[in-house]
Amino acid sequence: VTEPQGAFYPKIDTGDIPAVVDAAVTGECAEDLLYRNPTTGEVCRCLEEIPFFAKQQRTLLGRNQRLDPIRLFGYLAEGGYEALAKALAESTPEEIIDEMKRSGLRGRGGAGFPTAEKWEMARRQNSGDGKYVVCNADEGDPGAYMDRSILEGNPHSIIEGMVIGGKAMGATEGFVFVRHEYPLAIKHLLIALRMAREYGLLGENILDTGLDFDISIVKSAGAFVCGEETALIRTIEGAVGEPRQRPPFPTESGINGRPTCINNVETWANVSIIMTQGGDEYARVGTSTSKGTKVFSVVGRIRNTGLVEVPMGTSIKEIVYEIGGGPLEGGRIKAVQIGGPSGGCIPHWHFDLPIDYESLTQAGAIMGSGGMIVMDDSTCMVDIAKYFMSFLKDESCGKCYTCRKGTQRMWEILDDITQGRGTLAHLDLLEELGRTVADSSMCGLGQSAANPVLSTLRHFWGEYERHVVDKQCDAYVCRGLTGAPCQAACPVGTEPWRYAALITRGEYDEAYRVIREANPFPSVCARVCDHRCEQHCRLAQTGQDPVALRALKRFVTDNVDPSVYKPERRIDPLAAGKKVAVVGAGPAGLTAAHHLSLRGYKTQVFEAEDRPGGLLTQGIPVFRLPQEVVQKEIDALIDENVTLSCGKMLGRDFTVDSLFADGFDAVFLAVGAHQSWRMDIPGEDLAGVYPSMEFLKAWNLRGESLARGRVGVIGGGNSALDAARVALRQEGVTEATVFYRRTRQEMPAFAEEIEGALEEGIKLELLVSPVKLHGEDGHLVAAELVVNQLGEVDKSGRRRPVARTGSEYRVPLDTLIVAISEAVSDIGAGDISGLELRDGAVSVDERTLATGRPGLFAGGDVATGPNTVIDAVAAGKRAAGAIERYLQGRDLVLPAEPRIPTVYVEPLVDLPEDGDDMRRVKVHMQSPEQRRHSFAEVEDTFTVEDAAREAKRCLRCDLEFTSCPEAEDAIREPDRGHG
Repeated sequence: VTEPQGAFYPKIDTGDIPAVVDAAVTGECAEDLLYRNPTTGEVCRCLEEIPFFAKQQRTLLGRNQRLDPIRLFGYLAEGGYEALAKALAESTPEEIIDEMKRSGLRGRGGAGFPTAEKWEMARRQNSGDGKYVVCNADEGDPGAYMDRSILEGNPHSIIEGMVIGGKAMGATEGFVFVRHEYPLAIKHLLIALRMAREYGLLGENILDTGLDFDISIVKSAGAFVCGEETALIRTIEGAVGEPRQRPPFPTESGINGRPTCINNVETWANVSIIMTQGGDEYARVGTSTSKGTKVFSVVGRIRNTGLVEVPMGTSIKEIVYEIGGGPLEGGRIKAVQIGGPSGGCIPHWHFDLPIDYESLTQAGAIMGSGGMIVMDDSTCMVDIAKYFMSFLKDESCGKCYTCRKGTQRMWEILDDITQGRGTLAHLDLLEELGRTVADSSMCGLGQSAANPVLSTLRHFWGEYERHVVDKQCDAYVCRGLTGAPCQAACPVGTEPWRYAALITRGEYDEAYRVIREANPFPSVCARVCDHRCEQHCRLAQTGQDPVALRALKRFVTDNVDPSVYKPERRIDPLAAGKKVAVVGAGPAGLTAAHHLSLRGYKTQVFEAEDRPGGLLTQGIPVFRLPQEVVQKEIDALIDENVTLSCGKMLGRDFTVDSLFADGFDAVFLAVGAHQSWRMDIPGEDLAGVYPSMEFLKAWNLRGESLARGRVGVIGGGNSALDAARVALRQEGVTEATVFYRRTRQEMPAFAEEIEGALEEGIKLELLVSPVKLHGEDGHLVAAELVVNQLGEVDKSGRRRPVARTGSEYRVPLDTLIVAISEAVSDIGAGDISGLELRDGAVSVDERTLATGRPGLFAGGDVATGPNTVIDAVAAGKRAAGAIERYLQGRDLVLPAEPRIPTVYVEPLVDLPEDGDDMRRVKVHMQSPEQRRHSFAEVEDTFTVEDAAREAKRCLRCDLEFTSCPEAEDAIREPDRGHG
């Protein structure tokens, strides 16, 4: 920060100093070095304009930036020790305590006990042997460093507060109990104590007032339990740091049996501020029961981390989204953990909660010292509870049996759950254990130890059930359930690590068989899969790009003849005479028909269009997915057990009731979601306005061009990008623009599709929404749009776009394509008994895809709404298994098993070395100019060399779970000839 301009320059180096100095001399700012808001792009000239600081009230932390902690006179220049002088010269002990009462200050290190009440209790004690005051700087919470920062940056504020407290309580000696891991804080505090003594601010006869008070430093050994008051006292006395029963309370009998008042660093730092400005003025900040400001260390999966000081009563939402800047790119905030290891986890749907002592307690958390860990959807809440329970069981002093064994047993249960050994009974036992430990432990550590478990059980019960029932960790963190994350993340269970390993060995046929065994549409998914396997690749956690698994799959499927794979047919003896109807020949329907056929079931597939494929042929452009690729894979799935009937529409040509009446034993609905949502704005019915699915179907199925002139697309998903890119390739189109109501980071479309569209010349206008369409002679001529600004965070965890008053503007358009979302088309629900629709989709059991009517199943987009191709394929596989079990009269639900690698593939000796280029191999694309005027496939396949190089980047997570059979035999049968 430069003065007097107040310009703030973040992240500068020595080379930038001349520019900063030159700007300061002329009274200007070095614009290029100033902070730029990453969301709006606006330049922030001073500290107060930066969102991270703008919402804070830095009463304590603001003093640090103006001080040299090892210089006394800087503190004096900022008004330091004026409060002490006032307290010594003008105030009696009773008046000091009364001032603290009016301030409403509560302890900043735990449950928030009123500070004045504690001081008054110590004041009332008669002790001829003396009293003590203690500063608890044993900051043991992982990730917390509030106390350390105050001690390092402003140690005199602690000394001043303790001397004032000493006078108020009649104490003559104080201790600072500080972690030995804080060497800089200890150094600065030692310097400050020496200087305070030199200038008569500490020691005997302070400022000639007759007050004697001195402070000593005691270094903690690092045990978390020593932060508890009675354990802290025993440590200072030289005994083992373990709590004792209360009463008597420390204010009655503390160090060496004398009255002892203990407050933490932040509490003592507030004392001089209260005495300077007055208790009433201090109490104006905060809530009715929680006064002043509170410092939090905000860490975790959030854009802006660091120390944050806000008024009590500030909502969690303000801290996380406005000060913290929201989630990291690609993430979504799930919860915050407040109060240290013994705190609780608060889910994002409770972020309106004000931060005060009572509100946090009701939510199952505690204020604690102020640690705040932000977690996004890459965090497993069961694993978080296990982590904190591991910390707490190790830190338990062991004095209480329930704490010692209860925390250990809770950790063991959590470990069983994360390893796939958990049961639903474990969840009830875990809750019961937590409440028992909380109710029967002696000290605060044991009484709050169950908070991480109880709060996550309370708010994330479904996540625990997912671990126990489905044996899956959706954050791909729990190794015992996840195995190799790439495999666990694939909805159909493909083993990417395995085909990557086979590619390095040149075994391409076997690699194809691995891919095809799990997925009947390998070539399709090699082009249009959302590649969740890459999103969860562990290589990305090392700071590198994930392995290009989809491109490797494309290499295999493009270079291997599909005939190398012979599907295993396991004919079910009960299949004879059984018939299944599949409604919809998209990826879900065809996958179900194929797997039922392999078990010997006769299946008839009904398709409303004149060709099969569903979304694959109707909605995805050929430059992303060539039709011959789709048709080749469909042809491979049609055999003697599968009959395909095209041009047959549900509700027009037949009903579900008629299918059962015609002798079908089971019906699987897989009709997709092809009915576009309306915008419900004036002018939507003008000529030239098309739903995206209608527009894409017209071109893909009939070769009909609907776009002309200036084209606009409303939406931000893949359908919107596909429509814009198809329109730009059609004759008579001069430009295409995508209008989206949120930011680019929040667009649901694949990142590579957005990049591809921009390269081809598609324009992108963000934070805008249509409000009206204008026409002439019944045809669209313009769209009226309003500019949005990001408002409050909604239930999805994203900022809600809010229209900016008076920001309306017109954009001339000749064609508008609406791609805001799709819903399930009319499926004749009126004559289907037992079928329930929710939010435009059929309600089903998620595990079996069974509806409320026996024998009727539904999956894919019809049950989930618009979804990905790979999810539709997975739904088809799941439905086929459930239908088979239904026809056999068995339980529809099979016990789940974790997806753990089981096949050993020997790694090559010639693996990448430290000096090798480990950058991700880029897939070659046609040039933007070529793509803009052609419907040819835009992406090429890897060469043999590129595929081998990229496959070698795989970390081979599978080797943690598999091993060489020969090596195992050698271990079991050692060479006895050299014994």
